[in-house]
Amino acid sequence: MHRAILALSLLAPVLSWGQGELLEAPPSSVNALQDRAYRLQNEFTVMVGLLPSDPYTKGLFAQGGYAFHFNDYFGIQARGAYSISLPTSLRQQLERDFTILPTAFQRVLFFVGGDLMFRPLYGKLSVINKTVIHGEIHLLGGGSAFAFTDGLTPSLRPAVDIGGGGRLYLGKNASLRLDVVNHIVLAAPGSMTGITNVLAISFGLAVNFGGTE
Repeated sequence: MHRAILALSLLAPVLSWGQGELLEAPPSSVNALQDRAYRLQNEFTVMVGLLPSDPYTKGLFAQGGYAFHFNDYFGIQARGAYSISLPTSLRQQLERDFTILPTAFQRVLFFVGGDLMFRPLYGKLSVINKTVIHGEIHLLGGGSAFAFTDGLTPSLRPAVDIGGGGRLYLGKNASLRLDVVNHIVLAAPGSMTGITNVLAISFGLAVNFGGTE
């Protein structure tokens, strides 16, 4: 019995030292983050788009824009678009069956605006292990001015913009870009028209100058 107690007392410092080593061992970590392969600075965009939210009139628009990117995450852009309107079958039925005049329906003539851009997500994908494509997701927020007309009286109304989109890089100087933005169009001063939501979906080519790879 005394010999067992003596053996345990001799092993205690060894066991406690081993436990201390296990407790104090730093956890292993793996850092798989890589730098961006493509960077943006002066970005010019040419896009085409759709205004699908009006049940009576659908708009097709062409848009041009310029964006300056301060760094990999933040930028600012200016844009302008011209729209043509196409009547829906619902509008044609109302005009035919209830003799409603085309001037009863407002349509978008053009809109201009600017946005802050935040680009938090960047990544790359392997396509059937043959090639790698790079892309990113961005968020947009800003303001616009919309020009409406009913065929007789044009009106200019302010809007608050919230949206986002993404892009696929074709190389250092070009990318394909998709934007989806909801324009919350406010009532014009002195007008009885209420708040209107105008959804804009656009897709096109972006050309970049000044960025580094």
